[in-house]
Amino acid sequence: MGPSGCGKTTLLDTLAGRLDKNLRSKGDTRINGRRQRLAFGISAYVTQENMLMDTLTVREAIYYSAQIQLPDTMLLADKLARANEAIQEMGLTSALETRIGGRNTKGISGGQRKRLSICLEILTRPRLLFLDEPTSGLDSAASFHVMNRIADLAAREGMTIMAVVHQPCNEVFEIFHGLYLLASGRTIYFGPATNANEFFASNGYPCPPMRNPSDHFLRTINRDFELERGERTISSKPSPADEAIEVLVNAYKSSNTSENAKKEMHDINEMGGVMIRRNQASFLTKVFVLTRRSFVNMYRDVGYYWLRLGIYISISLCLGTIYYNFGYGYDSIRSRSSMLMFTSGLLTLMAIGGFPSFVEEMKIFRRERLNGHYGVSAFVISNWLSATPYLFLIAVLPGAIAYYLSGLKRRVDHFVYFTLVLCSCTMLVEGLMMTVAAIVPDFLMGIITGAGIQVIMLLNCGFFQIPSKLPKIVWKYPMFYISFQKYALQGFYKNEFLSLVFENNTGVGEETITGEEVISKLFETEMGHSKWVDFAVLCGMIVMYRLLFVVIIKVVDMLKPISKGESFTCPAHCICGIEKPCTRI
Repeated sequence: MGPSGCGKTTLLDTLAGRLDKNLRSKGDTRINGRRQRLAFGISAYVTQENMLMDTLTVREAIYYSAQIQLPDTMLLADKLARANEAIQEMGLTSALETRIGGRNTKGISGGQRKRLSICLEILTRPRLLFLDEPTSGLDSAASFHVMNRIADLAAREGMTIMAVVHQPCNEVFEIFHGLYLLASGRTIYFGPATNANEFFASNGYPCPPMRNPSDHFLRTINRDFELERGERTISSKPSPADEAIEVLVNAYKSSNTSENAKKEMHDINEMGGVMIRRNQASFLTKVFVLTRRSFVNMYRDVGYYWLRLGIYISISLCLGTIYYNFGYGYDSIRSRSSMLMFTSGLLTLMAIGGFPSFVEEMKIFRRERLNGHYGVSAFVISNWLSATPYLFLIAVLPGAIAYYLSGLKRRVDHFVYFTLVLCSCTMLVEGLMMTVAAIVPDFLMGIITGAGIQVIMLLNCGFFQIPSKLPKIVWKYPMFYISFQKYALQGFYKNEFLSLVFENNTGVGEETITGEEVISKLFETEMGHSKWVDFAVLCGMIVMYRLLFVVIIKVVDMLKPISKGESFTCPAHCICGIEKPCTRI
């Protein structure tokens, strides 16, 4: 416990190994006296923010999570039974069929969201459970029931629970076994919660009758509002809160409670013991369950694909009617190239419309990955598999409308190629936006960044400026060759123009001009390979962007600790850690 900004969450993050990468800590955290990483099954962390998938019901969220976290050695019925136990423990039975809800849809209450977040992390019965503000958003009755059930679970399962609580009611405070009280990053008290009142009273700060002890503790050491009212100036004497903090810090250092805490930690270090990592679901099981969950989320989230599909169909109708029935005159050459360019370029550019929904899914991914539910590879593969049917639908329906209304080659094999290229372009852009999301997690900045990258690739595809006229430095080498629009457009050109003959009404040369001459001389298309090579390059880029996403996630994890940032120190030995904990002030 402690006032806002005293370092509670920073301390919790340090103990859980989740400290912000912009900070560096010294010293070590020991489990049963040993230096050991907090692997899956040993610990779980419930954050203050409730990052949940809005489109799922409470039952679906818990059942999917149980199938991901619990090992394959458990039968599905046993996994669901464990999930039902957690549901009852958190009092969520009445909300099972209610969607979680979020920004634009009404769902469960804030208190139910908090209880659901806790429920998802106690499925594996972790040995260590970190709770950051578990009672925020709950009324006093709900706070008591939640904390009481967590305490019962801890006693029954032998769990150790560390919770950051801002200001608990009296009934909740009585549940706590130990209290660690912080003020401005300094230890005020660390010992049995039942002895804290006596400690304050013996040092001149007794709790008034009929007052909640936790309220009294925080009032005594909170100096924020004194500073706001201007009660202390640079030249004035210390405020009452500052005096109280100094008195209590010094009193605690010399107290029997401090000595007992040091002795207890020393005994634990001597005792030792290793905590064994628990099994979880196999990689294939995780991919399968994540694919199902993501598919359901995409189906229910209108903004993910359905809104985009409707806009695509509208634009395709516009394209088909504007370029209706090209014919084979000389003017149809430019019309064909423009229509194909618009299809490969601007339609894929609109794929950034689903970026906000993907960013929300990324938040879920980051939370679950930090808690060890699954890794980057499982997320990438499942997202790819779940998105493919929707992207194929987006390519087929609008593509068919634009293709047949405009009068492109009326052959099934050519339409299939057209659809495959369009589908691969949308998949590729999805991978590109995943990469952007790994670097720029803010959805507004991500949309701007993704749109900027695509526009640059669009300018270098060979349509607005033929390849021979592009400046050789940067724009042709390498930009022209790394632009996916170049391969899509050249594939479209070869698919449409080869074997066609156009009327030449310019009065210069032959009366007719072949499609091969058009794309090789007029458009400067590379003719040394077939259209399927262009399609293969696009497929390779799809894989490349998803691999790039994985690499960026892992590289960012490695580089952040050595990037610039603040540093703070804590003692190297755990038994001294109670006097100056790892906190950022």
